[in-house]
Amino acid sequence: MNNIINDFPFQSVLSFDPLLAYINKQAKNLDKTMNYQGKGLKSLLREAGDLRGPIKDAHLLKDHADLVNRLMSTVFSPLSWDTDTVGAVTPFSTEPFFASPRFRRLFLDERGFLKGRISVGEEQFYRGRVIRAYLFILEQLYGVRQRFDYPVIRIIKDPKTGLDRHFKIELDYRFAEIHARKAPKALSDEERDWIQEHLTEPEVLRELLPPEDFELRGFTVLRAVDLTESEMISALQRDLIDQDSIVSQSGFLTIQQNIRTLFRRPDLVATLAALQDDQVLLLNSGCDMVHSCIFADSHHIPASKFKGSAFEKAVQNREIVRVADMSKDISAGNLEKDIVNHGIRSCLIGPLIYKDECIGTLDLGTPIPGELGPMDALLMEQIIPIFSIAIKKALDDLHSQVQKVIKENCTAIHPSVEWRFRKAAIRYLENLRKDPASEIEPIAFKNVYPLYGSSDIRGSSDERNRAIQKDLAKHLQMGFDVIRFASEAHSLPILEELKGRIGTYIDKIQKGLQAGDELSVVKFLRDEVESLFPQLKGFGLKTDRALELYQATVDREMGTVYRLRRDFEESFSLLGQNLAAYLDRKEAEAQAIFPHYFERHETDGVDYLMYLGASLAENGEFHELYLRNLRLWQLKVACGMARRTEELKSSLKVPLDIGQLILVQNAPLSIRFRFDEKRFSVDGAYDIRHAIIKSRVDKAVVRGTGERLTQPGKIAVIYSNSDEAEEIGHHIHFLQLEGYLTEELEKLEVEDLPGVQGLRSFRVGVNLESKAAKKVPLPHYAARG
Repeated sequence: MNNIINDFPFQSVLSFDPLLAYINKQAKNLDKTMNYQGKGLKSLLREAGDLRGPIKDAHLLKDHADLVNRLMSTVFSPLSWDTDTVGAVTPFSTEPFFASPRFRRLFLDERGFLKGRISVGEEQFYRGRVIRAYLFILEQLYGVRQRFDYPVIRIIKDPKTGLDRHFKIELDYRFAEIHARKAPKALSDEERDWIQEHLTEPEVLRELLPPEDFELRGFTVLRAVDLTESEMISALQRDLIDQDSIVSQSGFLTIQQNIRTLFRRPDLVATLAALQDDQVLLLNSGCDMVHSCIFADSHHIPASKFKGSAFEKAVQNREIVRVADMSKDISAGNLEKDIVNHGIRSCLIGPLIYKDECIGTLDLGTPIPGELGPMDALLMEQIIPIFSIAIKKALDDLHSQVQKVIKENCTAIHPSVEWRFRKAAIRYLENLRKDPASEIEPIAFKNVYPLYGSSDIRGSSDERNRAIQKDLAKHLQMGFDVIRFASEAHSLPILEELKGRIGTYIDKIQKGLQAGDELSVVKFLRDEVESLFPQLKGFGLKTDRALELYQATVDREMGTVYRLRRDFEESFSLLGQNLAAYLDRKEAEAQAIFPHYFERHETDGVDYLMYLGASLAENGEFHELYLRNLRLWQLKVACGMARRTEELKSSLKVPLDIGQLILVQNAPLSIRFRFDEKRFSVDGAYDIRHAIIKSRVDKAVVRGTGERLTQPGKIAVIYSNSDEAEEIGHHIHFLQLEGYLTEELEKLEVEDLPGVQGLRSFRVGVNLESKAAKKVPLPHYAARG
């Protein structure tokens, strides 16, 4: 197989006969348009007698050089001879016998042989030659036409720059023909079909069409078309698909070499810059790329260093900036000086845009002032999009690493503070480059305002215990009935004893539920009562019916009667889910007005904690207007949750209600993220007061009465000082006028809590009928306590 590929199997002979035949056929037309120094084409044909037939002696061409030149001028235009890259070879060979000056300079070595390399490799190239020869034979002798679009790309070193240039070699077979050494073999339909199936397998085709039966005569015309630009752009696209191409030493050097070839400048230096928060990550051939990460393998420069520079101009204006001489554009400080000191004078800076956002730049520089001109800028426009995608992929990979650090150290983070954790993770990755034992920095926010609220499902523990108590009593009673009827049918002392034990359990459960009662009752019924059921079948009709009722009522999965508990749990879950969903929806609306930290917890209802302040905002902007707005929002949300509860009551199997509480504190505090606990907590001894109040206020009662502060259909707002009371009073007044709250308003003192004294509260009724009742005047409130 290899022999037929590596050794061209066909005899190939130079001949001008096909050209002479063409000239003779086209003589009249050619004679009118071409001038051969006064000599007509007929004279040329007569003189060409010595060049007819196969030419196997190269000296014949030298002896008739002038005649050969005149003949070939009918093929190649004399007007473009010095600029065209053209030549002629013996058919299907790589041996030129005629070439233009440009072709000879680019493609021929000192011996006159083709130089350079083939893009597909030598073996594939020679295989293609044999396939082309067979296709030529099949078309000329058998009328079998088959397109073979297999481009030949020859890569050569440019004599001036030393860089690769890529040329597509176009082949013209008009002046080639087949000479059959014996009568061509007739092909049957089956053989033609067989050939069609094996057109790309020359080692198979030779079984029907032996190469020694044919001789290729004439010559092939070669035309070289420069495809360097398109080939290099395609190469860059292929290279940049590889995610590690710009963050590996070999990958970046390959990319830079391809850019040099594209721009035909061997000393061109490429640099990629990625914008990451307040840093610029620079990648170039001088980076020590060993981590395959744009962050770990790049030089980090503060973004402030680019202030006022041509680089900032390219990013802001989103257009390519061309600097003819960097040494004359030193306006931003030391940045341009550093670039000039590294040997760069002429520079192109292209912004990398992804989804309308500038994420970096591609910078090309050379040591010669003014070398990169407008045409280079146009060429740069073609490659900017593929570098934009590559930088985006690298930044996405960095983002994934940052998220991994955050996830490992902090778990889920609220979006409002993610920026701070991202910066900490970036600095952590930065420090790891210097010290592998580095730890992530502390994360704290100072002077933030806390807002706390809760909606507690009232009496949920009592309702749950009541449901358990009734279900267990029902379960015991059904077991008692089975044993009673069985004992009546067959008087067995053991059944009387068991009946008495069940009665004791019933009395105990009816008096009240104790810890462990649920498990002990179920275990007793399963082990002591249900284990007898197989023996009790047939102890009379009443016993059998009691057994059927028992087995139908007891939940198989839970092993006990579970009807009332299921009703409670479904009602509790439905109300809790609706309250949480309502709160999440309203919080998303508030988040859109001003970003703030928010966390929600589901216990016996829902409670939430919010923080806002300048330190939580990435841009550092904050105004107390947003604090007052969120406190008003708290009251409106509490009204909405009360109304939502009222609307749901008709669909709840167990009637449930909520008591609502809001805690107000004007004094800001500091919070710190606890990496060991994966959560925020207040930071400092003074600030701990808010956390203590928050943890204990759900049990608050009105001073001197023992009455729970939170009541169904009302909102309790707890505060500490007159400033807080004044602000909340304004909000309540406004919501009364808007019809959210009723006239029922109380001002109460709160019984001292462990470690907390002096709390006061407003308690106001919620209008449960509609969002906008008629407007009412602010009432006088009743003072208690």
